[in-house]
Amino acid sequence: MSSCLDRAVRELRALMGRGVDAEHVGAAVSAAIAPLLRHDALRLVGTSPATGLGQGSFSFWHRYERELALSLLAHRRAHGDPCRPASLARLRVPVAVAGAAGGRARRAFVACGASGELRLLLRDPRGGVWGLLGLVRACDEPPFTDDDLRRAALLAPALMTVLRGYVTAAPLAPTMPALPAGVIVVGPDQGIRAVTPQAQAWLDRLRCPDRHGVHAWLADTFVTALAADAVEHVRGAAADRPIICAPAARYGRWLAVEGQALDQDGTGDVAVVIQSASGALMLPSFCDWYALTPRERGVLDLLCRGAAPKQIARLLDLSGHTVHDHLKAVFRKTGASGRDELMAAFTT
Repeated sequence: MSSCLDRAVRELRALMGRGVDAEHVGAAVSAAIAPLLRHDALRLVGTSPATGLGQGSFSFWHRYERELALSLLAHRRAHGDPCRPASLARLRVPVAVAGAAGGRARRAFVACGASGELRLLLRDPRGGVWGLLGLVRACDEPPFTDDDLRRAALLAPALMTVLRGYVTAAPLAPTMPALPAGVIVVGPDQGIRAVTPQAQAWLDRLRCPDRHGVHAWLADTFVTALAADAVEHVRGAAADRPIICAPAARYGRWLAVEGQALDQDGTGDVAVVIQSASGALMLPSFCDWYALTPRERGVLDLLCRGAAPKQIARLLDLSGHTVHDHLKAVFRKTGASGRDELMAAFTT
């Protein structure tokens, strides 16, 4: 096991250095961990602690069938998630197998030709959740074992390195033009009832078959799943925050999507708002991905608000030399050549 684990970790840590594009990340991660953890399909979800897991900020998929994703979403709406990320977060070792205990969840997997899904919460020991790994085995394969769970847990640091490397390797400035904010209305039956022209333009962009796009069925699924999160959030359950803040690496520019119930008890329609993220909306997640310290975040926040270094020093009660040191650290961590390039990341 040790040699397989070492090889898998090396492969994962070297992944972003090979310049793998979004379309092939899922396949590359799957190939890297297959000798250690046999599986038939994989999904790798990325997020930042500031955003929370929810539906994830972006994801990579490999051989994961549309029918299984939609079936599990329908099961979750009707009966609850058999293995919620919030439940994983309470475990000492945040790994579990969804559907392993039988019942409705088990039947949902079997109906789609799967025996269950191993889920690994990517949680930094220092605090914060960075994503989720899901592995699926076909029904004719042996189910995941406790030993598989232990092996999966050992991969978490390397997988978090993959996600961070993917986000921080992207250009700071947006590579796609901004679109106006759009609204999608989702009904109580989780059907999409209305889409504004602006939201349709966003959906068309998300579905486009370039390196920033996602599978067409995923674009619709994450909208309805986010609406379900908004309903749960309104009802006061231990629900995921109904918001996504996605990095430019995945969509060509920072993107924010939020679900808001249109009534007080979550029994009616839900509005899903999709828009470019900039300024204060993207700053917390941006600082997470680039590992900025609290003081560096404070300096960057004021810089985004238009403050000059001398004003920042006065507002934060720091010397001008200290502010310049913090700015140099921000430039080094983000790869920005200076203030103009850094601020380009926050333009709309």
